[in-house]
Amino acid sequence: MAHLRQLRLGAFMRPVSIHTAAWRYPGAFPDANFNFAHYQRFVQTLERGRFDAFFMADHLAVLNMPMAALKRSATVTSFDPLTLLPALATVTTHLGLIATASTTYNDPYHVARKFASLDHISGGRAGWNVVTSANPDEALNFGREAHMEHDARYRLAREFYDVVTGLWDSWADDAFIRDVEAGVYFDPDKLHVLDHKGPHLSVRGPLNIARPVQGWPVIVQAGASEAGRQLAAETAEVVFSGVNNLKDAQSYYADVKGRMEACGRCRDHLKILPGAFVVIGDSLAEARAKKAKLDSLVHPDSGMATLCVLLGHDVSGYDLDSPLPDIPESNASQSGRQKLVDMARKDNMTIRQLAQYVGGSFSTLELTGTPSMIADHMEEWLMTEGSDGFNVMFPYLPGGLDDFVNQVVPELQRRGLFRREYEGATLRENLGLPRPENRFFQTQ
Repeated sequence: MAHLRQLRLGAFMRPVSIHTAAWRYPGAFPDANFNFAHYQRFVQTLERGRFDAFFMADHLAVLNMPMAALKRSATVTSFDPLTLLPALATVTTHLGLIATASTTYNDPYHVARKFASLDHISGGRAGWNVVTSANPDEALNFGREAHMEHDARYRLAREFYDVVTGLWDSWADDAFIRDVEAGVYFDPDKLHVLDHKGPHLSVRGPLNIARPVQGWPVIVQAGASEAGRQLAAETAEVVFSGVNNLKDAQSYYADVKGRMEACGRCRDHLKILPGAFVVIGDSLAEARAKKAKLDSLVHPDSGMATLCVLLGHDVSGYDLDSPLPDIPESNASQSGRQKLVDMARKDNMTIRQLAQYVGGSFSTLELTGTPSMIADHMEEWLMTEGSDGFNVMFPYLPGGLDDFVNQVVPELQRRGLFRREYEGATLRENLGLPRPENRFFQTQ
């Protein structure tokens, strides 16, 4: 018997695993992030497991860390998501395909056109992860001397979203009549010129591609700061949250859903999916041994560099066995930074301990145990409004992915918490999200 509330599951790939040492784990594919044949295997396994979506993070510069750490990072090279995902669309039929595209270092017309194309190529399975970029080195690759200030990035992102969605509505759904006898391809009365002129952007339009299959690709957002939460409440349909305990998750869930309702939106039209780093074993001891083995492969240089990136401040020169000092404000992700500072204060962690912790899974939620234990945690979060599902992070590929699909998914299905078959053909249908009305052309 299926429960009224059903889990939504995404697969968060950065570009493959978030764990720094994933590529070194025994049996893992060291070249997984830059090998199309491997990606094809991964997405087809996800589809077999009835996952909602493959979620590919992206960055527009190599990681801003010292070479001693950078040389150990598999994420130094990866495919462009909007080149990779259309190719993956041809080897899948139901799996959603979500890509990151920055509002700080792209133009709205490019983003609107690429995601509309992906939605058509995939038959309505595209999603856009709206990010403002946190890596200051990205500025240097786009003709800027410094990264835009945090709140200014979010103000730009809000206008950027309006422009992109406006461009997706350039054409009525039935604009292309293709009357062969009369020689008329489209109805001019069903074309809208956006002609946007705002504080940050000037875009005439219209978009030179038909309205996406889904109306709009699904809008995904991941910010947890005050500005990020408000942007999510106003615009997002899926939120990738970074909470790592149930109490904080319930607080975040209530806050963002409450903000949605204050904006006049239905709370069910947003799915909150915390990231969950999942390590599976036949016993708790075996799962913990796998995690310990994985963490043992993280070089200290990597852990310290990751910590400095997340804090937006270099702490490597301090006494590593002393408490974390006061960290000044920066342009880094504010929510991620504050979470680490709070953790260090609460647990009296030294800088060295904090670096060792983040060197693996970036302080996200960790679920380690048997398939039944993993399902227990997921069920509790779902039923107590800590989440609507999870963005699953696999500890290494392909083994961690295979374990989840072969062992955890059947347990969730047995409990009636997760689908056995896809509900529809599009990502919106499978997530239970409505198709947006065209703001310029009302459906007859």
